[in-house]
Amino acid sequence: MSAESPYTAEQIEAGRRLFAAPCTFVAGAASIASLPPFAAPEIAFAGRSNVGKSSLVNALTGRSTLARVSSKPGHTRQLNFFDLGGRLMLVDLPGYGFAQVSKSLKQSWQDLAVAYLRGRPTLKRICLLIDGRHGVKDSDRETMTNLDKAAVVYQLVLTKCDLIRPAAVAQAIAAATAEAARHAAAHPQVHATSSETGAGIPELRAELATLV
Repeated sequence: MSAESPYTAEQIEAGRRLFAAPCTFVAGAASIASLPPFAAPEIAFAGRSNVGKSSLVNALTGRSTLARVSSKPGHTRQLNFFDLGGRLMLVDLPGYGFAQVSKSLKQSWQDLAVAYLRGRPTLKRICLLIDGRHGVKDSDRETMTNLDKAAVVYQLVLTKCDLIRPAAVAQAIAAATAEAARHAAAHPQVHATSSETGAGIPELRAELATLV
């Protein structure tokens, strides 16, 4: 959502073409045993409950109902896999934070996510979503620390940036960039996006296309 994009027109077009490919739901895994076999490179989307993971997946692929969206936190209760033209697998992870579910269910989600993140050789990057209105929270820092320990590369993506002023977006990017600099496995570049307006979506597509 900056005035000057760090990506060339060719990179933006490559990202557009990639995410314009057919995208289909492959599997919903509620256990390690039900994970689909290794295939294409994978990009996972993680973040607090209700941060907008499913909305971002829909915005990236230009579809409104690919990933189910709910206003109720904790709606995504399994790892959902989407095949993007046979070239990339998008993985929507259960949210963490304030989902109104039992402690035992929260723990089972966490154990599944940790096992997936540490044992998936096809996983190329995690997009760690942060609500642009609120910035990085303690639960996000805990997740970042765990990802550092697991040596899994992740990139901060600010969501819902249409709900704050442009000056506040710039401040949120600066704060998130400073936070990322304190973590060994964090990618240095922070993306600011809006699934409602499409702002920042072409740039994020271009970034993810470089991983294919």
